[in-house]
Amino acid sequence: MEMDIREWAQPVGDQVDPEVRAYVSSLVTALGGTSIEEHGRYVLGDDAIAVLKDIRRWIKFYDEKLNRLDVQRILAESNLVKGDLLEILASWTEAQTNNKLKFKVSLGCLELLIPLTWPIEIEDQLMKVNHHRHLPYLRLAQVEYKRAILHHDTAKILRTAVRIGLPSMAAPKNDRTPRDEGIIRLVLYFFRNVALIEQPSDLPSNGEEVEVSRSATIDAFHKQDVFQLLLTVASSMGDEFAKEDVIVLDILFHLLKGINPEKLFQDDQEHAQATGSEFKALLQKENAMLAGYKRHAPTRHNRFGTMVWIKRDNEKVTTVTGQKALAGQDTAFSQMDKSKKWNKPRHRGKQNLDEKDSSQFTKRVSLSSSARKNLRTFVEEFLDSSFNPLFQHLRKAIEREMERIVEETPMQFYYLISWFLQAECARRRSAKERKEKLALVKGKGRLGELAELDEDEAFGLVASVLNQETFVLLNRFLQKGQDNKEWKELSAGMKCFTQILLTVQEMALSPLEEDQEIAENIQNRIFYEESTHDRIIAFLRDYKTQGFAYLDSCTELAHVFIRMLEQYAKENTDLQIRSRQRARRKQRKAAEEDGVVAADPEDVNVEDEIETVQQVSRERRFEFQRFAARFMTQSSINTFIALTTYHADLTPEQLKRAHRFFHRVAFKNHLSTVLFRVDIIQLFHRMIKGPHGLDPQSESFTEWSSLIQQIFRKLIKRLEERPGLMVELLFSKIPSMMFYLENGYDDVKEKKIRAPAELEVKPGMEWDEQLGVAVGVLINQNKSDDINWVKGVLENAKEEREVWQAAEVSRKETARKALEEAGVITNEPVAEDGGDDEGRGWPSIHVKPDTTTRSIALFKDNKLRLLLKLAGLVRIGDIDDEDASWIIPSTLPTDKIEDALKLIGDHQFAPPTYDDDKTAEDFLRSKAAAERTQRVKKAAFDDDSDGPGSLSGGEEFEFEAGGPTARKSDVAKKRKLQRKKTTSASDEDEDALAGSEDEAAAAARKARRAAKKLTDLEKRRKIKSDMYVHSSDEESDEEKDRAFFAREEEQRKNAGRNIMKAVAKAEKEGAREVVGARKRKSTGGTVEKGRGKKRKVTPASDEDEDMLGQRGDVNEKEDEIVEISSEHSSSDSDSDIDPEGESPTISGATTTDTPLSSQPRAASSPAVSTAKSNGDVSMKDAAREREDEDDAPVVRAAVRRRGPFVVESDSE
Repeated sequence: MEMDIREWAQPVGDQVDPEVRAYVSSLVTALGGTSIEEHGRYVLGDDAIAVLKDIRRWIKFYDEKLNRLDVQRILAESNLVKGDLLEILASWTEAQTNNKLKFKVSLGCLELLIPLTWPIEIEDQLMKVNHHRHLPYLRLAQVEYKRAILHHDTAKILRTAVRIGLPSMAAPKNDRTPRDEGIIRLVLYFFRNVALIEQPSDLPSNGEEVEVSRSATIDAFHKQDVFQLLLTVASSMGDEFAKEDVIVLDILFHLLKGINPEKLFQDDQEHAQATGSEFKALLQKENAMLAGYKRHAPTRHNRFGTMVWIKRDNEKVTTVTGQKALAGQDTAFSQMDKSKKWNKPRHRGKQNLDEKDSSQFTKRVSLSSSARKNLRTFVEEFLDSSFNPLFQHLRKAIEREMERIVEETPMQFYYLISWFLQAECARRRSAKERKEKLALVKGKGRLGELAELDEDEAFGLVASVLNQETFVLLNRFLQKGQDNKEWKELSAGMKCFTQILLTVQEMALSPLEEDQEIAENIQNRIFYEESTHDRIIAFLRDYKTQGFAYLDSCTELAHVFIRMLEQYAKENTDLQIRSRQRARRKQRKAAEEDGVVAADPEDVNVEDEIETVQQVSRERRFEFQRFAARFMTQSSINTFIALTTYHADLTPEQLKRAHRFFHRVAFKNHLSTVLFRVDIIQLFHRMIKGPHGLDPQSESFTEWSSLIQQIFRKLIKRLEERPGLMVELLFSKIPSMMFYLENGYDDVKEKKIRAPAELEVKPGMEWDEQLGVAVGVLINQNKSDDINWVKGVLENAKEEREVWQAAEVSRKETARKALEEAGVITNEPVAEDGGDDEGRGWPSIHVKPDTTTRSIALFKDNKLRLLLKLAGLVRIGDIDDEDASWIIPSTLPTDKIEDALKLIGDHQFAPPTYDDDKTAEDFLRSKAAAERTQRVKKAAFDDDSDGPGSLSGGEEFEFEAGGPTARKSDVAKKRKLQRKKTTSASDEDEDALAGSEDEAAAAARKARRAAKKLTDLEKRRKIKSDMYVHSSDEESDEEKDRAFFAREEEQRKNAGRNIMKAVAKAEKEGAREVVGARKRKSTGGTVEKGRGKKRKVTPASDEDEDMLGQRGDVNEKEDEIVEISSEHSSSDSDSDIDPEGESPTISGATTTDTPLSSQPRAASSPAVSTAKSNGDVSMKDAAREREDEDDAPVVRAAVRRRGPFVVESDSE
């Protein structure tokens, strides 16, 4: 039985349950209809609101709950939307806005429109028979719904929807009820559904796609105030609206996806020129295609069957059928390849299973002139007022993973960031071009106005997506997409990252310094992380069959990233990056196998942490050539080759991207060998010579032709140099093969042998016990042969010492006898054989290994080296020198050698045992690890101890006393000089001072120190605030200057009095000693009882030294060394001042207030430089003199006029 086409299109009885159809159809009839009495206008039924609710219940509880589409199919066939719902909405005019019944009915119609216009996208594995039966019909029905909504005859349906939501939006956020929030979401979802519905590409149409196109949607949104509503909601996001951000994002995505922002900001003339250029390029491409077709067109015998033989190498013949075999040799071979039976299976790809058609953003969309203007106005207003609030709110919601965030939200978020950033850059370029044109037309009069416009339109309009939080979230999203193989989401993220980089590049060229600084900081943050570099390379390497969208995104990102990174590295030669690679840590098990155990767990952790820090610090300096070498791998080459295979369909920008990459590989990085592969060479040849190559009239043909020509020249030259390359053309190149083909020899990397870790015995053991540990370790490792060799070395050394010592004794005895025979008498005794006193001239003994294995062990075996060091042997040479020698030094006594030899033998035959089942290995540790641990502990102790900015009382201070230009305290210097005075005294004087010190004196000193510390504390508290009060540019402080000069004057007076007092005492004591000497001479050498009592050492001046040196009868006691300090102001010196305050006058010495360091020196002291006597001493000279005094105290000895010998008494 034949079925008519109309009957096939109409639903048959078994498609929908008749009872369901009857119920739903009766509800549609009861809703209302046209009335003759009302002149054909739509009239509601008696219970329209209840009917609307019943229909909504049928959709919810039958279609959605049972996963069927029967009710929606019935409603579509009943023409509910176009015939009833839209008519009801059209009947609610603006004059009836306050009519509550009309509002309620309109709201019910809007609630019913939402599920009817909701996109129907069901995964293939969940499709049922009903879905396959109803889905095509419902998708076409939704297109009709959209056409009726956008182009209603009597009313603006979208405007009516806006009026439904305005009362709820006008209410303050805190006063809104859940019903108000629901109404706002209903209105926004309705706009989303209208923007989302498109003509299905796989279903027939009636030729009226223009009425439901993107241009028609944009025009309707503009005319019916939908754009204004979206701007209101988006600009108030976070203040008046909170949960509507995802819906607004969805609307914007479906409005803007596929639209080129560059064309959006072109004026009519530019757009016309661009359109004309595109049309011209299409015609040119068509002509090139026809020309290539004519070159290989079939012959006039194409109506007949053809079978030809093709001769190959070695006289082999292949049969090929078809007219194409007659066109030429290349075509014949191509036909032969196509006739092969095996076909490579095509990978469909897992990524296509769950993708939704509505989420695709790669399809390009063209707009009409009016739609382009309307959308441009909306985008400009959105960037000015709504971009930052909306995207900042969305970023926070995505970070917190709010419930309203759905699966597609992050992808839409990053795609729209990319779109709006590109639109902002296009708008700025367009404004700049308009400014230049106006400057030419109007002159320079309006440049100021346009400059102010640029100031107002800074990049702060998109600042919400150029912060660190967005970068962190984007990196997380990219890593998640790569791990989960979500290629569509990953493509959107890469587009976003690429556009951020391009925007930062535009910011760097901005005339505003603030934008330039922000661009510099952003680049530093992006390029600082080495993980970002690795991620970009991974995107490029991971391309296999992800589709052209992923291919285009990853190659564009790699192209932009490497160009900007190269430029930034040139401008910042000291670029630092942070590597998150883990440092290689030493394995504890391997160390235990070698017999090395760390001192304690803390030592191991500290060592590992230090090694990690050192590894990171070594990797922090960025080297662009190293990054480029990782970037130019075979996988990256394959990705760009895959892009180049689409050369016939690529844009000039995409062709330039591939060209720049291959040029970088072949000439900048000198890796042309990696391009020497048969399929790559064939692709390059086909691009230039055809068939289906590049158009010779295109812009990029010349660049590609030059590049490919140079690559072929390199290939021919390399084939002449390396004939083996002919075989390697069939394969991809591994690094070792690339090195051989480039240089002609294999890359042999010499492994540098490193010395083992130096060991030591844990502290707390005597020398003989340490030898026992070293011997025990070698015994446990079955290295008794090494112990015997060490014993032999020591035995030989002992014998050599004995022979040398006997020879030395014999030589001295022979020399003594020769002197006696010559008449020279000497009382020098002959040393006995074996005495240690002869060891000062012992020669060093060189230790030679007996075998090659022993020589290697002396370098690699750190246990053997430990035993040699404990025995007293010394290694001469660098740490990593394998040929370094061992010697027995001349300073090693013979008895030490004998003791080591005996102990090693005893421990070998009776190995030591230890408590707690410990072995000898447990007492070894790494010397380097121990030193690092000690440094860390010392650093921690220094951090915890009192520094220069803190006191022992626990209070810390920010500043030093008086700032960096203040003079330092003299307390430490005085104590140092006093210590040097004490050390210069005799032992008897020290004993006397030590005996006179008692507990009372110690308590007094302690009290003085505490009082001084308290005074210093109060002083520094004042300084802490004084440093902030005074301005840094004040040249002087009169009060501080007066105090300073007063202190200087007091010091000069004290110094002068001390000097005069010391001179007077010296003269009196000298005169007394002269009289005593004369008396001793007259009495025949009798000595006074009090002769043994030592007098106190007193300072003396240079003049005093000259006066004392002129007395010819003064004995050695008068020649005592006297030391003088120019700043002698301690309590001892104060006690020497005359209580009457008078300074004694001495002939030959002038009393003055000038310190000693500033007085003119006598001619008898040529080593002391002469200072100015008429004025104060400069600060530099005083500081230099004080430093000299710290290094060595000023010592002046009395000039000795009598004899060079020191005598103890006159009797001698």
